[in-house]
Amino acid sequence: MLRVIYTLLLIVFLTSANADSRLQKVLDNGELRVGTTGDWDPMSMKDPATNKYKGFDIDVMNELAKDMGVKVKFVPTDWKTIVSGITADRYDVSTSVTKTPKRAEVAGFTTTYYKYGTVPLVLKKNLKKFPTWDSLNNKNITIATTLGTSQEEKAKEFFPKSKLKSVEAPARDFQEVLAGRADGNITSSTEANKLVIKYPQLAIVPDGEKNPAFLAMMVPKNDKVWNDYVSNWIKTKKSSGFFKSLLAKYNLKSL
Repeated sequence: MLRVIYTLLLIVFLTSANADSRLQKVLDNGELRVGTTGDWDPMSMKDPATNKYKGFDIDVMNELAKDMGVKVKFVPTDWKTIVSGITADRYDVSTSVTKTPKRAEVAGFTTTYYKYGTVPLVLKKNLKKFPTWDSLNNKNITIATTLGTSQEEKAKEFFPKSKLKSVEAPARDFQEVLAGRADGNITSSTEANKLVIKYPQLAIVPDGEKNPAFLAMMVPKNDKVWNDYVSNWIKTKKSSGFFKSLLAKYNLKSL
């Protein structure tokens, strides 16, 4: 029954598609090109031993390609260039990114399928020194961010008095904290919960989450047919329970 629904969804959108729509191009090429950073646990992680990707978003993209009847090709990118990869036609869609006004100026966003909060990370031994967000907002404090991420912009808002240190991928902000080159960093609550397990030296500042943010796929800004198709696919998958099962698989909070 679901296969029939996805086939009908394609037919409906193809009737309004033109030759310039990514929907038509993906079907003609038999391949869905997906830009992904491979450094965001548990959304998209690249295994350096095999060069293969795994994670929540990877499962989503494999499912989308399967329902479209095409192959999936994961295209490596980083946070600094993930937006330009869409505008330069290096891929048809990205794995999830945070919706921000700056990104929306040049790229389109599908409907959202996950929400998270933002939290600071510090060394566990420093928790008494940094018990709150405000304790990190100080001219003598260094906050690390990863170049091109939404957290890079948020850090300017949350810590206007602090020294901000931006690192470029494949380096990551939390690595600066681990190495003692920064006092803290901010990241999604989703990633933070994974990092404190992987690196027990790290701890989440116990002052609560801030700035709820929404994740979505990026697509070309003016391709309404392609955006509408993927967005409707997401809505259909939500109704079918697909996203609910993925949340359980990766031990993530409900939408």
